[in-house]
Amino acid sequence: MRTTMVFRHENIRVTALATVYFAVAIAEVICELYAYKPLIYILKPMMPLMLMLLYYASSSVRSPMFFVIMSLSLITNILFIPDSQSYLFYGLVVFLAHRILLLYFIIRLLKITDFIPAVIATVPFLLVFFYLFMITNGIPENSFFVLIIQNILISVICGISFSHYMMQDSKRNSWLLQCGILFGSLHFIVFIEKFYLTGFSPVIFRPMAMGLNAFAFYAFYEFVMSTEKLNRNDAGSVG
Repeated sequence: MRTTMVFRHENIRVTALATVYFAVAIAEVICELYAYKPLIYILKPMMPLMLMLLYYASSSVRSPMFFVIMSLSLITNILFIPDSQSYLFYGLVVFLAHRILLLYFIIRLLKITDFIPAVIATVPFLLVFFYLFMITNGIPENSFFVLIIQNILISVICGISFSHYMMQDSKRNSWLLQCGILFGSLHFIVFIEKFYLTGFSPVIFRPMAMGLNAFAFYAFYEFVMSTEKLNRNDAGSVG
């Protein structure tokens, strides 16, 4: 009985934190729509912070890598707020480190040994993102190589998510597929806003980007939790 009560209490806490996370995300999207900077500076960093609290409350593993990745996301969110080329460059550098660790964490969780399906699935994304990159003018020289690596990393993440879903339609891989689609869409939107339509991008782009960002990281959190649950079940069946 005591175990059941503790479990129920933990479920209520996790549900409450998830509700607060999406409430913060919706408020942030609205603030982006009206370009209300004072609240944006508060709400934008709160999103990864709330996701860290949610993961801490719901996970028994509590992988340090998850907290590092979300901390880098928090820093990136802050650096992307000002409309400044210098802040944009630093934001891209931190975002690059974030993407490298994100990809490494996904590969480690999936325990990938055969990379051929992922490589094949990555090629279409590389073609799309590098075509967009090649037809875009006005990319700052200090951001050139950073963006090339960014394109490669996001293409690989999308390729892995699609290839794993196609090979095995499971709950974990469904969350990973959603994560890949949302991260790919986010990369496309941010690239269009920051570089392709710089100076006259539609006001809807930033709210769209933050909405994609919120759901992408929640899907990533669910993917991590599904993987941890699967690993526990496998360990239990072996034991």
